[in-house]
Amino acid sequence: MEMTMSEHTDSRNIALVLGATGGIGGAVARGLAARGWHVRALNRDVAKASQLLPDYEWVEGDAMEGRDVLKAAQGVSLIVHAVNPPGYKNWGELVLPMLDNTIAAAHAVGARIVVPGNVYNFGPDAFPILTEDSPQKAVTKKGAIRVEMERRLERASKNGIPVIIVRAGDYFGPDAANNWFGQGLVKAGKPVRSVMYPGTGGLGHQWAYIPDVAETMIRLVEKGDELPAFGVYHMEGFWDANGRQMIGAIERAVGRRVKIRSFPWWMLPLAAPFVTLMRELREMLYLWKEPLRMRNDRLVAALGSEPRTPIDEAVRTTLASIGCL
Repeated sequence: MEMTMSEHTDSRNIALVLGATGGIGGAVARGLAARGWHVRALNRDVAKASQLLPDYEWVEGDAMEGRDVLKAAQGVSLIVHAVNPPGYKNWGELVLPMLDNTIAAAHAVGARIVVPGNVYNFGPDAFPILTEDSPQKAVTKKGAIRVEMERRLERASKNGIPVIIVRAGDYFGPDAANNWFGQGLVKAGKPVRSVMYPGTGGLGHQWAYIPDVAETMIRLVEKGDELPAFGVYHMEGFWDANGRQMIGAIERAVGRRVKIRSFPWWMLPLAAPFVTLMRELREMLYLWKEPLRMRNDRLVAALGSEPRTPIDEAVRTTLASIGCL
């Protein structure tokens, strides 16, 4: 979109979406644009990004550079922080400085921050039912970073920056293959011949369809100052009560029964010392050994209901998008 930041008036709703080419950021950007928001996005390769998503205003820059984020944030009332380092490389070292850049920009321009969250903040001591106020005793490196992210956001909210955090279960959805669904249960880009399930049969597991997460975030944004300065909300998402309902939805989408295989957790200790991904996957085992479930009472109180796409539709759409149908 050929536009400069100076061409917009203050009367327009302008949102800066960091991570607009990703799964959650992309879904939020589409939802905001559909509601009439002017969507601005930051990318290191503006020419490529604008070809892919021409309806947004693209600003060249890097979310890891504070001056780039501040420049892109001029005139916005909302910053969607849904960005990760490229390829998740050095995630642990870069994610907090990136968040600090967003907080600094929001403080400078008077914008609200909205952030997608997850369950990594919590350890088994808080299971099996999680509320927004459950104790956060993370047992993994990623979890500890998530706790620190939210601590910094809460501190920012006390300094005049409104914050919304939406925590959800395991993400899946269109245009998002870097998750347990697209890299574990099925393999993105390949027909579904079998499903590799990480959990124990009979144990429940909580999933979150990304378009529903995005819709939830947008509806909360629309509540504006009706929300507390630091608003944290849990989504119930899709609760697979026995670990087999998600597999059943996959089978209905592909039109046949599929072979169910267990995820080879036993091999991770062998590879973990050498492969970062394997080490991180091993840390997540505890989330598949207990029926962790989040309550959405606070969210329902704020919105009246939680956005929900029927699971068969969600799974079919996801499989088609990631090249499995």
